[in-house]
Order: sequence, then structure tokens, then C-alpha cells
Amino acid sequence: MSTSISCPACGESAEPAQRFCGACGCALQRACRECGASSPPGFRYCGECGATLGSEDPAVGAAEVGEERRWATVLFADLSGFTALSERTDPEDVRSMVDRCMRAMGEIVERFGGAVDKVIGDALMAVFGAPVAHDDDPARAVRAALEIQQQASRNAEDFCNLQVRVGVNTGEVLFARVGPDSRRELTVMGDAVNTAARLQAAAPAGGVMVGEQTREATGGDIEYEDTAPVLAKGKSAPLRAWLARSATPAPAERLLSDAPFVGRDTELDLLWRTWRRTRTQLRPALVTVVGTPGVGKSRLARELARRVGEEEGLILRGRSLPYGERAAYGAFAQLITDACGILANDDARAARAKLIRRLEDLLPDEDPKRMAVGLSILARLTEDAVEDRELLFASAQRFLEAIARERPTLIVLEDLQWADHGLLALLAALAVRLADAPLLVLALARSEFLDAQPAWAQLPTNVTLPLDALAETDAEELAGVLLAQLPDMGSAVARVKRAGGGNPLLIEELAAWLCEGAEPGSEELPSNVKAMIAARLDQLPVPERQLLLSAAVVGDVFWQGSLKALEVPGPVEELLRSLERRDLIRRLPRSRIEGDRELSFKHALIRDVAYSMLPLAARRERHAAVARFIEAAAGESTAYASSLAHHWRHAGEGARAVDYLIIAADQAGRGWAQQEAIALCDQALELIPEGDEARKRRVRLRRYVALQKAWHAEFDLRGQSKSAGEMSPPIS
Repeated sequence: MSTSISCPACGESAEPAQRFCGACGCALQRACRECGASSPPGFRYCGECGATLGSEDPAVGAAEVGEERRWATVLFADLSGFTALSERTDPEDVRSMVDRCMRAMGEIVERFGGAVDKVIGDALMAVFGAPVAHDDDPARAVRAALEIQQQASRNAEDFCNLQVRVGVNTGEVLFARVGPDSRRELTVMGDAVNTAARLQAAAPAGGVMVGEQTREATGGDIEYEDTAPVLAKGKSAPLRAWLARSATPAPAERLLSDAPFVGRDTELDLLWRTWRRTRTQLRPALVTVVGTPGVGKSRLARELARRVGEEEGLILRGRSLPYGERAAYGAFAQLITDACGILANDDARAARAKLIRRLEDLLPDEDPKRMAVGLSILARLTEDAVEDRELLFASAQRFLEAIARERPTLIVLEDLQWADHGLLALLAALAVRLADAPLLVLALARSEFLDAQPAWAQLPTNVTLPLDALAETDAEELAGVLLAQLPDMGSAVARVKRAGGGNPLLIEELAAWLCEGAEPGSEELPSNVKAMIAARLDQLPVPERQLLLSAAVVGDVFWQGSLKALEVPGPVEELLRSLERRDLIRRLPRSRIEGDRELSFKHALIRDVAYSMLPLAARRERHAAVARFIEAAAGESTAYASSLAHHWRHAGEGARAVDYLIIAADQAGRGWAQQEAIALCDQALELIPEGDEARKRRVRLRRYVALQKAWHAEFDLRGQSKSAGEMSPPIS
């Protein structure tokens, strides 16, 4: 018995796992507004909770798709000479000819995985990437365009000997329903669409002209001929353009992401020997692992941490953030709060009490309150300030040494390429100062980190460990493990190995995509991580996908409570378990908010792609909800000033963002992270309205003070030639 379903709009057959009809784009799953569960076409009531689903009108069902920002490729095809032909031909014959041409072109578009958006007279508009994305949409679009030209050439009589002009362009679009209430149709809008139309108008008869983004995405798949820039109506500058000539037989080499542990024995052995030497000889060490995104830095750190944990070592982690909520010493603050058991919803008094109790245990012969001053500033637990940054650094040194003497310690600092200047200065000082303790600091950074911080590699105790792509045999082994359940494993492994380029994340994500139902006849492999992840997200059931998009607003790390604050529909806990099973998110072993569950995206790229799909209006609403959640859940909201400033700013609440930016700048200044204080003041000045001169003067004054302190600190370092090893002695 067939398990296929029928589209309620056009009647075409579809597989049960499909979210949209491949023929007309209508939604095939209807999300219940009460519980979020999906029901197939024809259901009047939710099969999960019994709630009414509402109208069965296909247009209503399709509207549940909502608005989304998509990275899509748009194709315009137009019959050259059609107007002159129409002048001398009977309308019925014109209609018959146009129908034949549009059917032929539409069939090609759909065969390559695109969707016909509309037909206007003798012109066809198609979209690759909405409503469903593929990993190689630009290549599919250009291949479809070339096939259209071949079809017109092979079947010239059907096309009345007319040639076709085709324009193809890739870019960000808004995928949404527009039109009068009686006929609201899904379409894409944006400059990428307009540009595709301009390229089509400029293409020679029988030619395919593509834009810059399409050319960059398909350079290894399509052979191109350079052409002069296009002077397009309404465009401020000429458009760079190329003529597609033919599709190459093999796809381009592709570089991509992160996965299960294979082929890193040498690197892990080096780290393990460093740990054992640190533990037995009480010699602190710093190892910096550098590599491209997804090459396996985090996986290598987890394997080392597992071994350290088996020897009952202590593992502390900190992570620098890439976007607006970055705070001074942010990763180090995480180390302090984790080591002291401080939760996000502890108020300032409770947090300080936990810190002092921990210091009493670690350093019973010293004054814990004195030591707590510097650590509280670094962890943003106090409004206090110190006159000399060296007091903060000395406190950090004594704290880490005491932690490690109590229990051999591994510190993992992730995404160092996004670290603030204050944190880098602190780590550079600690690299020289730390002594007589079993402590290994493992820093993970993208390759560009050493280009931006060339002095880092010269730190006397640092060992830089480059992480390269997997060897071919290791990549093949990894792909074989991940694809073992597929019936045609051999060809699937070959696809993944060729596409992966030795990058574990890409191999893992592509294998998951294939195992979750990628079309077996697809000729092309994913062209980049973003396109591949977008394709995978489009395969999720509607409620899970919507939850993932909402979670992306919170950040790489999010809480179950934040999803409730965002009013995510459906059984949130069940949806989270499903996303965990799909290996898109991970549950963290500890939560910074007591009584709440903390989770993270498996990889930042998944979060980035999910976030990029949200329209700006939806982002603003959800950022505001997240900000309110943090204010309510945090014991001391000022400790999360930079995060709150980030969310209120993206919520369009500039005044609220300014309040928190000023607090964050003051925190950075007290911690002698003056560069961060200056940057935060600059952000605040951008948001203060023109008429509020009094407030602008106050922020400019704060910025001036930070600038002076930064200058004096730099002068002291240069003028006195004080090396990291000659800095002030630790607190005794």
C-alpha cells in the first residue's frame, strides 16, 4: 500500500516526510497552535491533542510557513523576440506556444530542485532555496539554466525558433506571502531578485548571465566566460557579470566542518604527554590549538578532557563570544564562577559569599576578602574598582595556582580569536607568572588568531599546535562509521569523502543529511556548510524547526526557560529531546541558572544559519523577550550588562541598550580592560539620540577617562620595558 500523500492545493503526490509540495510549494504539514504537533492535509483536528486546526483552505495551510530570510538563487528566463512574434500570430497559437515553453522550462527547474515562482507572459521566474533549500542551489540553478538553453536549441520548433535569455543571481531574500486577501501567494523579494531580472535583460539571446555571488559559489562546477559589467537600470553601480558556457563534469573541492574523533592520535598524544609532565613536574603549560572552523579543535579538547577526568583531574571551561554581547574578561569570568559554584541567578551577595567560602578553602592562610576584590571585578560580581590592573592579574594567578594545587586542573578556553584585549593581556601575563602547580591551559582558536596576535606565539611557555585536515584514509574511515546503515554505503562514502576535504564537521553534517533522506539521485554535493545546514534544517518537522530558530536568538547557549519566555509552541521538552537525538543541540551537564536546563547548539554554524533565517521584525520581538527573561532570571542583572545591551539593541530598544552599555563600560574600566570600555562607549554614543547632548557628554567623558588610562598603561609598558615576568609580585 502506498504511503504517499496528496497536496491539498494541486493534488500532486508527495512523501510523508516532505514539508512542502514539490510542485506548487504548498505546506504539507499543519502545525497545531496549541501543542505544536504536525498533522497531514485533510485533518480538521490535531492528531496529538484534539485541538481544532482551522481552515482547510490550502492558502491558509501554506501561510503557516510564515516569513523567513533565505539565501536563495533566483532564475529569470525570457523568450527573446516574443513581442514581434505575438504581433503576427493568433492569440490562441501564442497561448499554445507559451504554454509549451513554460511547461518545458518549469519541468527542468523542478528536476533540478527549484520551484517556479511565477509566469508572467513570456517570462518565467524560478527560485532555488525557498521554500526548501539544497546545499548546492546556485549550481542547480545554473545547470537548470544551461539545460533550458539546450532544450530550446534541441526543440526549436516547439519554441517557434525563439531563443531564451536567462539571468541567475544569488543573495539574501525574504520568502513570504504577499497579495490581496483573496490571493496571497508565496514569493521572494529583495535586491537579489531585482538583480537577477536585470541580468536576464542584459543576457544575449541564447545566453545565461550570472551575478557575482552565483559565480563565486559555482566556479568549480561551471565554466564561465568573462563579460563586461552590466549597466542596469536602477542600480547605483555596474553589475559584475559572467556568461555560463557549460557545466563541468566534477564538483569543486569544498572545505567545511567538525565531527567524531578519528585521525588525531598524534595530536592527542602530544597533549596527553604535556598534561602528564605538567602533573608530575608541577610545571604549568599553555598549548594553543589553531585550525579552520570545524577542523576538530573542540573534539580534540573533549577527548583530552575525558582522559583528564578519568584521572580525577578538574576541568574548567571558558568561551569567548563572537557578537555584540562580548564582555571584558568574559571567558575568565566563567572560570571563576564555575570553580566557585556561582549560578547565574545568584544575587551579588550570594555570589560573593560563595567566592569567599571557596577562597577560604583554597588559601586558609590568606585574607579571602582581599583576594575576592580582584576576582569579583574579573567576574563582574561587584561595582568596586582598583587603581592598578596588576592587582587583578595577581589575584587571578594566586587563584588558579591554588585551584590546581588542590586538584590537577585543565582549563579549556574556546574561540580565543574572539577574546577581548583584556583577557588576552591577562592570559599573556599568566603564561609567564604561573608556577609550581599542575595546570594546563588549552586555548582553541581559528587560524587567523595568530595573524591578528603575532606576539602570542612568542610567549615563552606557549606551544602552538596546528590542526590540519584529516588524512584521506581517516576521512574515509569516519564517513564509513557515520554511513554504515545506508544500503549504498560505498557510493555515499565516496560522496562524503570527496566533499569533506578532510574537515570533520562537514563529513559529519553531510552524513547526517544523507541519512535523514537526501535525494539519492542528486548529482551535486554540498558546496558549503551554510547551504548544507540550511538544507538539513528544512527537513525538520515544523515545531522543531521553529524552536531551533527561536533558540538561535538567545545565542549559542540557551535555556529551556528562555524558550518558554519566547512562547515556543508545543511540548518544549519533547522537542528538545528530538533535536538532541538529531544531534543539532546538546544538553550541558551543568546549568548557570538553578532549576533550569541549559543547552547549546552542537556548533555555532548551526545557530548562525538558523538565526539568519529569521526576518528582522521577528528578531526584534524575540530579542526583547530574551532580554526580559535575563532580567527576570539573573540574580544580579548588571552582571549580564553586555548581554542585555546586545539583546535590547537588536530589539530596537536603543535607550535600554545604552543603559546597559554604560554599565558594561564601567565594569570593563574597573577591570582595566580599557579598550573594551572605549568600544562599549562608542556603541552607546551610536544609540543616543541627537537631542540628548547631556547624556552624550557623560558617555564621552567616560570614554575619555578610559582612553587616558589605556594610554598610560601602554606608556608604562613601553617606557619602563616591563616584561610579563617583571610585573608586580603576586598578592601574599
